[in-house]
Amino acid sequence: MWLLIRMSVFTHPSRLKLTQPRRLWLEHRLPLSAALRRKTQSTGATSRVHPTPSPFVSALPCSPVRGSSVLCPHTSTGRARTLSHTPVAFASSSAASTPTPAGPPKSQTDTQRGQTPTTVPPEDVKRILRLAHPERWRLAAAVGFLTVSSAVTMSAPFFLGKVIDTIYSTGADTETMTASLTSLCVLLTGVFLCGGAANAARVYLMQTSGQQIVRNLRASVFSSILRQEVAFFDRNRTGELINRLSADTAVVGRSVTDNLSDGLRAVAQAVAGVSMMFYVSPSLASFVLLIVPPVAVLAVIYGRYLRSISKSTQDALAQATQLAEERISNLRTVRAFGKELSEVNTYTQKADLVLGLARKEAVLRAGFFGVTGLSGNIMILSVLYKGGLLMASQHMTVGELSSFLMYTFWVGISVAGLSSFYSELMKGFGAGARLWELVDRQPEFPLNEGLVLPPDQLKGRLEFCDVSFAYPTRKEAPIFQNLSLLVPAGTVMAVVGPSGSGKSTLVSLLLRLYDTDAGVITIDGHDIRDLNPYWLRSHIGTVSQEPVLFSCSIRDNIAYGAVDPDTVTTEDIYRAARVSNAYDFIQAFPKGFDTVVGEKGVLLSGDDRRQNKNPKQQSFFSALDAENEFLVQEALERLMEGRTVMIIAHRLSTIQNANAVAVLDQCHIAECGPHTELLGNRQGLFRKLMEKQAFLQEEQKQALR
Repeated sequence: MWLLIRMSVFTHPSRLKLTQPRRLWLEHRLPLSAALRRKTQSTGATSRVHPTPSPFVSALPCSPVRGSSVLCPHTSTGRARTLSHTPVAFASSSAASTPTPAGPPKSQTDTQRGQTPTTVPPEDVKRILRLAHPERWRLAAAVGFLTVSSAVTMSAPFFLGKVIDTIYSTGADTETMTASLTSLCVLLTGVFLCGGAANAARVYLMQTSGQQIVRNLRASVFSSILRQEVAFFDRNRTGELINRLSADTAVVGRSVTDNLSDGLRAVAQAVAGVSMMFYVSPSLASFVLLIVPPVAVLAVIYGRYLRSISKSTQDALAQATQLAEERISNLRTVRAFGKELSEVNTYTQKADLVLGLARKEAVLRAGFFGVTGLSGNIMILSVLYKGGLLMASQHMTVGELSSFLMYTFWVGISVAGLSSFYSELMKGFGAGARLWELVDRQPEFPLNEGLVLPPDQLKGRLEFCDVSFAYPTRKEAPIFQNLSLLVPAGTVMAVVGPSGSGKSTLVSLLLRLYDTDAGVITIDGHDIRDLNPYWLRSHIGTVSQEPVLFSCSIRDNIAYGAVDPDTVTTEDIYRAARVSNAYDFIQAFPKGFDTVVGEKGVLLSGDDRRQNKNPKQQSFFSALDAENEFLVQEALERLMEGRTVMIIAHRLSTIQNANAVAVLDQCHIAECGPHTELLGNRQGLFRKLMEKQAFLQEEQKQALR
């Protein structure tokens, strides 16, 4: 791991407040960014490129002191130190020391929701309605068109009844009947045309409003996810978060647009239909509507239980999605171990869980819609029975009975629509409950608040003072206990140790990805908890052991780290590539810098990915051939000049260029000093580690004797 901390471009300390939240956490650091950043330093301009926080890091520019001595205070039991600071901590993402996700945590809100699955908190209703507020004018217009189309629909039975009465009238001559029939049909045609146009406008406005609401909701959820601390991602699976971002937002979006439109339409048609039923025949309407209250009560009970099942289904679907996303993204590993059948069986088990919940929902739906369908048929049968008696007693005409039947039909459809509306709304509340947990969650520490140091105070002196730390998901397994280490400004410190000793964690703590359980980490005497985290990370260049490339062109990958990639010129990109010794091999591709690298750089060779992503350190070098290793090492040497550097190291060829070596073992600094001095200690851990390296050159082996 490399750590370069560079000079701040600010001229005075200040407290920064977050003013553009979305932009803050979307600005990640990218390939070859160190070279682009050096250009801005040389001109005194504000830095535009920030490297990605990952296992390799470098520190603040200052006058080179490569020959100065390096102090490495460390004890196995800790040492007393009086500081005005309180403990700080950070965690890393190294393979050896990063905890594996323990599954989604049950938050207090989640637990409360799980205890009351059949009720809808009033706050959830307000949140759903607030989603639609930015689109209120479009939705209001859509409701207006909905009113017009519903009025047309509900006027049709009345006019059709008049047409039937005109046809069956016995007192009018043929000419009079023809004139009346023609005028009624022309009127109905005009009314239907208006209704069709209004319905088309309603659908368009509802669809566009719905997509805008889903877009805003997804942006809000994505922004909330990215601003969370790293420990949050240790506890939550990527697949579940993706499922919330895609599936849950779509469900909530439908509940406040299409579903809301259908619900309002059902309400309007039900009210208008019942009103017209009483207008046509009050006695028949009173007789028929006795069946409505029991159906309404059944709909409420059904909707409550459906909400509970819907939330459980979404949770199960998230687990299946997470499994599929993880296996597909690591398909080469699955294929290499011949685990295709095993993974299919595992995914099938997850899918079976979703299927089981879907079957429960199907049973509920079948029972509910069976009862409502039976109720509708009984209602129509009641109309025919009672209406026939009224016609026999000359209290109703055939046209009125026809109109009443059509209104009964529409009321039945509307009641069924209201039932569907309620059940879909409960689904929306179930999905929304999962989203609000993400949107409302505040990170453990802010991303863009704190002290910003002026350039004259930023030298690059790093100190770890009595640091103790364990990952939040593995508190029983401490990584550090009372660890102390001093890295003077402008020096190179190599950090070595057995696998899992916390090498990458040490650097990640400096990036403040986590907070320490005890102790303090300082830069030039300033507790990093007092510093602005965004400013701190923007002044630390990191190079990870495993290259990370996005599925876009090499040009876009290089420019990704800029504050505003659109302002990065082609010459800036070329200059960064040359400084990193990557220009020639990039130009060798048929499309040069416009070559698309594929997902995670899969379309490039391993050496190409490492050169393109910026020089890495020892275990990184072990995957390079000799020629590429020389190019990468040469580029690193240029970028390390005048900076404090921490290297997570294994190979003696790189360690011997460091001013000092710190050896981690059993939560402490076991040894610290120049590499020649440590090699001379035959009983020391550093010498034993070097002897185990199978790739040592013969002359290096000689140096150990």
